[in-house]
Amino acid sequence: MGTGPPLSEVLSETPLPVLATRERLQAQGEMTRLFTKRVAARALFRLALVLIGSIAFAALAWADGPWRWEIGMQPPATPVKDRLTAFHDELLVIIFLITLFVLGLLLYVIVRFRHERNPVPTRTSHNTVIEMLWTVVPVLILVIIAIPSFKLMYYMDRVPNPDMTIKVTGHQWYWTYEYPDQSGLSFDSNIIPEADLKPGQKRLLDVDNPLVVPVDTVIRVYVTGTDVIHSWFVPSFGVQEYAIVGRLNESWMKVERPGVYYGECNQICGINHAFMPIKIEAVSKGDFERWLGDAKKKFAHKDEGGDAVRVAAASASATTDAAQPAPAGN
Repeated sequence: MGTGPPLSEVLSETPLPVLATRERLQAQGEMTRLFTKRVAARALFRLALVLIGSIAFAALAWADGPWRWEIGMQPPATPVKDRLTAFHDELLVIIFLITLFVLGLLLYVIVRFRHERNPVPTRTSHNTVIEMLWTVVPVLILVIIAIPSFKLMYYMDRVPNPDMTIKVTGHQWYWTYEYPDQSGLSFDSNIIPEADLKPGQKRLLDVDNPLVVPVDTVIRVYVTGTDVIHSWFVPSFGVQEYAIVGRLNESWMKVERPGVYYGECNQICGINHAFMPIKIEAVSKGDFERWLGDAKKKFAHKDEGGDAVRVAAASASATTDAAQPAPAGN
């Protein structure tokens, strides 16, 4: 007979795999706890960075006019833009609360239903109450958003008893401004070439003849076009209207404080689309009357067909020099 190990040694060695399995499970549990804590800490840290960055960029966004690396909206200068900004802020609160709720739900699920606490997961597939909640609650949120949204749309669409009218015509690639209430005063507005910019003027935003409007005046704005579709967009006014050939679209504005405001055509309209900015100077009513007198002399031109006051557009060569586009099609 061969000699073998004593029976006591065999019995003592038998439970070792079981002990090793338990130690592995305990180690996995510790690793899961550490991983969960790290994930939660990283999520909170990133959320704090996002909040700090949003506050910093919001502070920059409330500077006067365009700002370098601007992300937020420009300060409102009209009642329409003021309401748009308020509605935007309300939506931001709603979105932030939804995001916090989803984040909290995810963290709860990660901690509460981790493997250590639930080694054998349940097989629940339906819950009537939860399914009703995640259907009804989003519908109620959309209704809460829709009511002020429709009110704002109707407020923007209806012109409240205008005091004056301005007609804006989009061309490739400049704007024509006309004052029908002032004997047809009309002039063209072209971008200032970069080589001709003076100190303090903004590249790609300053023009030779800005639109001048009085403050505290309800202004009806007609927008049309002569070639392709353009879009007359002034962020601080909350005005964006398409300039379409054969159509006369309508918007309105009431500038509440004097200042210089900028906009751009934000509808791709050809090779020089990026070179047809909008500049508006809002002045007091007295200064506006003085400007009208000077403008009628400056832009005075007797046309053969009538007494319309007009200034010709800048030459095509000046526009080409200002844009310096790469060869491309419309």
